[in-house]
Amino acid sequence: MEDLRKAFPVLQTHTYLNTASSGLLSVPLAKWRAAHDQSFVELGSMFRDNHKQFLDDVRKTVAGFFDATINEVALIPNFSFGLNTLLEGVPAGKKVLLLDKDYPSINWAFEQRDFNICTATINEHLEQNIEQEISRHRPDIFAFSMVQYLNGIKIDIDFLRQLKAYHPELLLIADGTQYLGTERFSFAESPIDILGASAYKWLLAGYGNGIFMVKEGVQDQIYPKTIGFNSADATFGNKEHIPFMKRFEPGHQDTLVYGSLGQSLQFLQEIGWSAIHSHLEQLTTKAKATFQEKGVLKEITAERSNHSTIFNIKGDANLFQKLRDKNIVCSQRGSGLRVSFHFYNSEEDLERLCSFI
Repeated sequence: MEDLRKAFPVLQTHTYLNTASSGLLSVPLAKWRAAHDQSFVELGSMFRDNHKQFLDDVRKTVAGFFDATINEVALIPNFSFGLNTLLEGVPAGKKVLLLDKDYPSINWAFEQRDFNICTATINEHLEQNIEQEISRHRPDIFAFSMVQYLNGIKIDIDFLRQLKAYHPELLLIADGTQYLGTERFSFAESPIDILGASAYKWLLAGYGNGIFMVKEGVQDQIYPKTIGFNSADATFGNKEHIPFMKRFEPGHQDTLVYGSLGQSLQFLQEIGWSAIHSHLEQLTTKAKATFQEKGVLKEITAERSNHSTIFNIKGDANLFQKLRDKNIVCSQRGSGLRVSFHFYNSEEDLERLCSFI
């Protein structure tokens, strides 16, 4: 992993522990983007002659990367756009279980519409809380973040499998923005029915691109109203025969941002999930143990065995400023400081952080 750090120049000057806020843009991707725009400069409209095939290739890359079918994948500008498009097609009155204090773009999208909302509490007993609320309220939909943005609490995927087995009609809608890119994920093998994500964090694809995946088995239960000429593949006769996932792509698609997504997924594929997962598992295990030893890890995290790459540690505005002065990049979130580790981080990064806390 040490050689990979050279692809991210900011790591030469800063201890970057802020992927949960913004993933880094790699030098290879920056070079590809420059070449892409230079071709646009030189060719004008002719540059777009093959854009449909180009975007289809990106869609295939996404489908292959996450083990989905191409008919289950849409290229979207961000998770919020995808979720709002989806919910415009969900019948009103559905009972929805949300997580209290989950990412606002999830909860607000449901709360803004005519749904019957109930909530489960996020704490060290998250899965038990969810199970209790489902038994109590019998919701039609459970919508949640795979990893909580405030503290890195990760929902147990085996728990979700069990949940789906006991409640097969329960629609599981997940935000994978803080999850995808940290370990191998198979959409086909997962119990999740619908999963979306913005790709500027752990997928390292820059801003303006994301993915939305909807299993073919649930597409006939939802009726998105979003439409545009691109939804019909720029063909007038296709208006009444628009594929479900094309409802998420109503207008012109930017080959720069979605090409960046495709390039970044290829980059991650070249590194390999085995190497990424092994490195992150080792680093985050050591981080959790070190934070516990120093007494800065909050109880909500300390008592859970399966955690993510994100930690919220005890610290105030003074410590945050001190870290910034030392070129250690993190975020103030909630009542503490959020630090996050990706494959380009090292144990030396952890040690440097801990020398100031």
